Amino acid sequence: MTTAKRLGLASVVLISLGASAAYYATMMAMRGYEVHTRSLKFLVLGLVTALTSLLLLVFWRNVHRAVHSIAEQLNQMAAQRDVGLVMLEGDDELTQITQPLNHLLTTIKEETNRVRAENRELQIQSRIADAEKKHTEAIVFSISDAVVVTNRFDELMLANDAAEQLLGFKLAHSLRKNIDHIIHDGTLVRLIRETRGGGRSLTRKVVEHTIDQKGQPRTFNVTLSCVMAGQGEVSGVVAVLHDVTREKEIAQMKTDFVSNVSHELRTPLSSIKGYIEMLLDGEAEDDKTRREFHEIIAAQADRLSRLIDNILNISRIESGVIRVVREPLSLTEVAKQVLDIVAPQAREKQVELVDRLMPVCHQIEADKDMIHQAVLNLVSNAIKYTPEGGTVTVAASVDERRGKAVVEVCDTGVGISPEDLPHVFDKFYRVQGHTRMAKGTGLGLTLVKHIIEMVHDGKLSVTSEKDKGSTFSFEMPVLE
Repeated sequence: MTTAKRLGLASVVLISLGASAAYYATMMAMRGYEVHTRSLKFLVLGLVTALTSLLLLVFWRNVHRAVHSIAEQLNQMAAQRDVGLVMLEGDDELTQITQPLNHLLTTIKEETNRVRAENRELQIQSRIADAEKKHTEAIVFSISDAVVVTNRFDELMLANDAAEQLLGFKLAHSLRKNIDHIIHDGTLVRLIRETRGGGRSLTRKVVEHTIDQKGQPRTFNVTLSCVMAGQGEVSGVVAVLHDVTREKEIAQMKTDFVSNVSHELRTPLSSIKGYIEMLLDGEAEDDKTRREFHEIIAAQADRLSRLIDNILNISRIESGVIRVVREPLSLTEVAKQVLDIVAPQAREKQVELVDRLMPVCHQIEADKDMIHQAVLNLVSNAIKYTPEGGTVTVAASVDERRGKAVVEVCDTGVGISPEDLPHVFDKFYRVQGHTRMAKGTGLGLTLVKHIIEMVHDGKLSVTSEKDKGSTFSFEMPVLE
């Protein structure tokens, strides 16, 4: 029953009661009873008051029930974090209040659902972006070249370990700081800014740049690329620094190698060609002259053959394609064989050969031909650069404490100056003062170093004093 109906019913009851009271008073008056107006007023007032109180009580209970129902539903929505409709039982006027409230709640629910959907989409995009960022960082950190990434404001955004070591900063303390305050190489900073300023007209360029690293200049190929955003705007720059110092050294070494080989090949070839032309022109009129020419041609051909053999052997060792036949052998036996071979050369030059070889009691595991070649080169060099009346001593011993077999070749020759000593094992390197004493290609000691250290994991060393002689020695592990 609605409040209006209840009020109407109360009015009917009130009028009925009033009419009843009036009828009662009239009848009492007609029968001769005295009716006090004041008592009648109090009676009607009491009836009205009782009825009004009853009506207000019923109304308050209905309102309280409706408000309590609405509060419970709203609290339930808050607890479940879900917006719904407020439902009331009955056909009370309070239900009219819930209509705009339900409209508001419906609007809020639709907006909440839309925001939740957008939030889920943003979370998915955020997770994807985070995964892509970690993937990109993993790629950048795995690159051995130095990588530096800046944004449109020339602030550092990303750098790998190689960049930190090369440019001297820490990413954790330098993130989002201007590169002016991080990178102390002004040229690199200028290149990054020029690339960013060039925009679409300069998306990528490669520049050769030298950076001083701990007192040693190193050459880098700096590749600078623009990172493009929407509408063709530049959002940053990626700089990759590739160290080409070693590559340039190798390229220069190859150039020098080709130049030296060409020079060394030209010398015996020119000699052979010249004497052959003299033979063809009939300049050798007697057998003695012709024999002399033939001996010179044969000697130059042997020199040419040795040069080519040395070049090929060095090349095979460096490329790792040489065939190594390892077998147990005694360095004492190898040294004895070498001394027998070079004895005529020593007698011809009047150089004394001294044998200090230990008895055969220890062996090494090595390629016999290669070790023989190494010892032969050392002893031949010692004889060539020792003046007449000098001494060349060949010693073989074992350092049992370290488990090493040692061969030493000592001479009393011209010696090597301190400035030349670090280069004696370089390809084609010859001490300037020695070129007049003996012919050579500058490959003999290089081949010895390759045989001992690269092939057999031994150690080759030299000590020398100018005009007093030199000592070349090598050691290799003893075979247990």
